[in-house]
Amino acid sequence: MYSLKLFVIVALICTSLSVSGQNADNQQARLLVSKQVLNKLLVQDSDILVKYTIYNVGSVPATNVILQDSGFPDEAFATVKGNLNIRFNRIPSGANVTHAVVIKPLTYGRFNFTAAVVQYKSSEGAEEPQFAISSEPGEGYIISYAEYDKKFSPHLLDWFAFALMSFPAILGPFVLWWISKSKYELILKQKREKVSKD
Repeated sequence: MYSLKLFVIVALICTSLSVSGQNADNQQARLLVSKQVLNKLLVQDSDILVKYTIYNVGSVPATNVILQDSGFPDEAFATVKGNLNIRFNRIPSGANVTHAVVIKPLTYGRFNFTAAVVQYKSSEGAEEPQFAISSEPGEGYIISYAEYDKKFSPHLLDWFAFALMSFPAILGPFVLWWISKSKYELILKQKREKVSKD
């Protein structure tokens, strides 16, 4: 009985020491980064919204956080609003920050949306920066504006031309039916008047 109590006390002391040692080692910030392309359709010369979310799942604030995304080359994309390189002074423990950028594709075709890189200091006294890589949206297809217009525009001019061309085909039979109906009603009216006189 005495040895069992001693064993339990020694086990509790060892557990508390290992937990406190782990807590001392884990006193640093850890960032998870998400990169999302929010548009369902990617169209040439139309705005695309890209959203970045940085989560601090560590136990202390992350400082000197720099988000850099070099995945949109200048010859293929124009930045409409926002910045692809941004700095946050501090992200508290358990918090997150969101940043959005509006870009415009200048060309069309397949494009691989690569990851963004986040550089940060994992604690107040840290000298070496830590790096985190965002999620990758993957490959997307940017359709040309002409193809988009062909599939999704209301085609009002086309419908007007169709109505104009089909109008004679509808008007001709209607006029013939109207003439025939009018003749039949006139004959029927004359017969009724004749019957009523007799």
